[in-house]
Amino acid sequence: MLRSLKELEQYKVNARDGDLGSVANFLFDDERWAIRYLVVETGHFFDERRVLVSPISFRTVDWAKSVFHLALTRDQIKGSPGVDTDQPVSRQHERNLNDYYGYPYYWGTMGVWGTGYYPALLGARPSNGAPPVLRDKKLGDVHLRSAADVRGYHLQGTDDGIGFVADFIVDDETWELRYLVVDTSHWWWGKKVLVAPEWATHVSWLDRKISLDLTRDAIKNSPEWDAETAVRREYETRLYGHYGRKGYWPAVDRPAEAIASRLV
Repeated sequence: MLRSLKELEQYKVNARDGDLGSVANFLFDDERWAIRYLVVETGHFFDERRVLVSPISFRTVDWAKSVFHLALTRDQIKGSPGVDTDQPVSRQHERNLNDYYGYPYYWGTMGVWGTGYYPALLGARPSNGAPPVLRDKKLGDVHLRSAADVRGYHLQGTDDGIGFVADFIVDDETWELRYLVVDTSHWWWGKKVLVAPEWATHVSWLDRKISLDLTRDAIKNSPEWDAETAVRREYETRLYGHYGRKGYWPAVDRPAEAIASRLV
């Protein structure tokens, strides 16, 4: 299901042995546009420390009660390598975290999560050992961005400005960011539109600007998006058809039974 990232902020996070804290932010991969970590505010549990939690560690998610349940104990999380969540997170930091938890590395392969689409499948496998040599040469590279920081980025079409990023729509199974929610209220009255990250031709992190391979009129005339309604496949089909783009879903629409069978 597709969900607003803003709505997932302030979800509670529970370890196996009790409360851990609440979600304060998300870090996403700027190459694959996928959520890699929740930034969890632990409050009094760990002396106000913030920690990074990967979707790989999810046991279940209670969407009705807004709680992420982790397959980790509080002591495990407390002993994890320290990361300054207010600073860029390098591949070296990620390697330290994965090595600590015994998770396989998701990077260096074609899949969103290793060789597949789902973090739960990656978590079900043993660690894949030493990282590739090529990847080791880039341990200092920063590929993770704060979702909170990217909100407010300006969107530029091929012929004019469009608006700014107000939110993100995330797939709650693959944790890919499927859409940027664009507020166009500075350009025309009150309308918010959805655009897929892969339609971006360039992102200037320094200038806080995202350039799109779309005209302003094409976006202005796109199918109406209702923030109070779930983003369903029928709407996505119309949206992609409007822009003459091929949908992403044939690659990820799989029966739940098939996914579950691979976790056994």
